[in-house]
Amino acid sequence: MPQRTLSADEAAQQLKISKATLYSYVSRGLVRSEEGQGKTRARRYVAADVEALLRRKEQRRQPDRAAASALHFGDPVLESAITLIEEGQLFYRGQNAIELARTHSFEALASLLWGVEGADNTLFNHVALDATTVRHMQDLQTQMAPWQSLTPVERFQLALPLAAAADLAAFNQSPAAVAQTGARILHMLAMVTTSALVTTSIAQHLQQAWTPASPATDLLNATLILCADHELNISAFTARCVASTGATPYGAVLAALAALQGPKHGGSTYQVAAFMRDAQIDARAAVSERLRRGEFIPGFGHTLYPQGDPRGRALLDLIDQQLPNTAVSATARAVEELVATNFDQRPNIDFALVILELALGLPAGSALTLFALGRTAGWIGHIIEQYQAEQMIRPRARYVG
Repeated sequence: MPQRTLSADEAAQQLKISKATLYSYVSRGLVRSEEGQGKTRARRYVAADVEALLRRKEQRRQPDRAAASALHFGDPVLESAITLIEEGQLFYRGQNAIELARTHSFEALASLLWGVEGADNTLFNHVALDATTVRHMQDLQTQMAPWQSLTPVERFQLALPLAAAADLAAFNQSPAAVAQTGARILHMLAMVTTSALVTTSIAQHLQQAWTPASPATDLLNATLILCADHELNISAFTARCVASTGATPYGAVLAALAALQGPKHGGSTYQVAAFMRDAQIDARAAVSERLRRGEFIPGFGHTLYPQGDPRGRALLDLIDQQLPNTAVSATARAVEELVATNFDQRPNIDFALVILELALGLPAGSALTLFALGRTAGWIGHIIEQYQAEQMIRPRARYVG
């Protein structure tokens, strides 16, 4: 994966140091350098390392302010090897997430995020064939019957404690054991979604339950992958905080689900769905009415992607390719044009998830269900990392009373 680099003059100017000091930073391993292109082969310096040094200097000057800003789209506060967001792109384990959505199964992607050798479906095949697991899931399905009127995500929160009570293996916190627990959790959540045991891939399982007459497996698979992780978002951070206490993966995923449902996180898909109901009648009027009420247009813009959320764009393009010329897609394009022209904002993953729900005619709320199923793979990856860190997350508050 190419890294953005700077010339010696650019790096020294940004750091406000001499080039001699820059060279000493390189010798101490603080800034990486590489041979440049062209006739001179002048060395180039990794921009990310220069920016990291600048942040450290700021933290030393104003530690209180630096700590506070770090908790709001600020400086990194935890180390992770799962996801990188850089220059408007998203990478899982160093690989472009958009490409992975085209080439991998969701199960293989989950295995990759969890650091499982081979990144194949072995973990999930074992879950599907294990007689004890099947019997447990059947029992769980019976226990869940009285709550079928709830949304799938609400049922997830009921099912997780029930499943945890019967899964003693969840107390094994070795990476391999947690990956196996993660596979069981994902199969259990897919079963809760459809009220049927999972005997195929999760994407195909959802397609057979939701759109049996439409060949949408590839589209659903790509959606799960695009939702799988997004670095240290609030739900992933919640999962890591809970995991840092030694709680099982079931408890950490349960907590993350609570965070995901908030309207400033995955719950924003409900706002997008309400907006799109109006937009399908008259797109311009739907945008105008919200602006008159002083409201934002849901499903557009993202702090980490000033030029547009690549996940949203990729999913919308896949919808257009596989479901061309639908009325929903035409409305989506009209809304996109209005918002881009007047506010220079692009659709994010929340908008794309709702367009997928409408275009496929999925059950109401499926946008959030897909978000939760996909993101559970990322949460398990963060839980594995946090167990390995063996450190409790416990920041201090700055008292102002």
